[in-house]
Amino acid sequence: MSLRRASDASASARASADKSAGQGRLRTSVASAGQAGAVSGLPFDCPPATDVAVAAQLACLLEASVAKPGNVSPDRSFADLRYEDFLAGAAAIGAPLAAAGSRPLGLTIRAAIEETARWTGSNVNLGIVLLLAPLAKAAIRLDPVSSGRSAKALGERSVLSGFNTSLRDEARRVLAATTVDDARDVYAAIRLAAPGGLGTVDDQDIADEPTQTLLDVMRLAAGRDGIAHEYATAYELTFMTGVPALERALADGLSWPDAIVEMFLTLLATTADTHIARRGGAAMAAEVSRHARATIAAGGVRSAEGRDAIEQMDRGLRDARHLGNPGTTADLTAAAIFVALLGGRWRP
Repeated sequence: MSLRRASDASASARASADKSAGQGRLRTSVASAGQAGAVSGLPFDCPPATDVAVAAQLACLLEASVAKPGNVSPDRSFADLRYEDFLAGAAAIGAPLAAAGSRPLGLTIRAAIEETARWTGSNVNLGIVLLLAPLAKAAIRLDPVSSGRSAKALGERSVLSGFNTSLRDEARRVLAATTVDDARDVYAAIRLAAPGGLGTVDDQDIADEPTQTLLDVMRLAAGRDGIAHEYATAYELTFMTGVPALERALADGLSWPDAIVEMFLTLLATTADTHIARRGGAAMAAEVSRHARATIAAGGVRSAEGRDAIEQMDRGLRDARHLGNPGTTADLTAAAIFVALLGGRWRP
């Protein structure tokens, strides 16, 4: 049975509370959202579900469109993966994430991966969907002006102010409320996406049916997987490293592409990429992080020497098997962009 035919019954049985919280926001009209200024209004108003979904899609598009070392970008495809696949994946997740407030988390993730599979032949966004879905659910559920301060008092405030603290707290609550059913749906989504290099584990292996909640199984994997680490720590890298790096770069006047590359390098310099570790080994992952630190020290996007170092790093990460592809870091980059967009950082 397809998820499309089963989802209504499953969601109603497992998410009555979510429905009451989310459907009111789903009824927000496009006209009223436009009057407030779509994404820029999100920190201060009850965020329309459609705007949350658009912010998620834009985050994916921005991440994919920037040339980052070792990743696919408009002029740098893999033999089995094109830039256009990432565009299709970004478009495909919109409707499932717009419904995140009225569905269980696991079902939202599964729906997004099933929709992606209809449009692409490769795994382009499993890690991104796993990261964005809880944040989307949290944003849709978040109370208006949750920081307790008015929009007027905050003014043109930084993305690092009250809203993000509230968003992280709400995301923590979303994750804490996950169930075994959520884990089952996420396992099904992972099996459908079929990421490479997962291997096997003795407890709660992806090939088996889970017996613990989604958060609990992610905690078991947190030491070997960067996405699971974000679940276990309530998005520690996203909120404490990624978003601050992006905010600093934008505040310094860097363009969005340059700011995204700088954030990507900062994340990679801070933590070894677990996608590289799974496919190429821990030593390779550690060496790539060392190279990222050296690239930042050379100036990164802020100097000619640094830009040369970025190009050299990119060439060094490309091989026929893509073992050096910092895929987890790209996923974390998308999550941080999404948080920044929800915080009102995008201006038309």
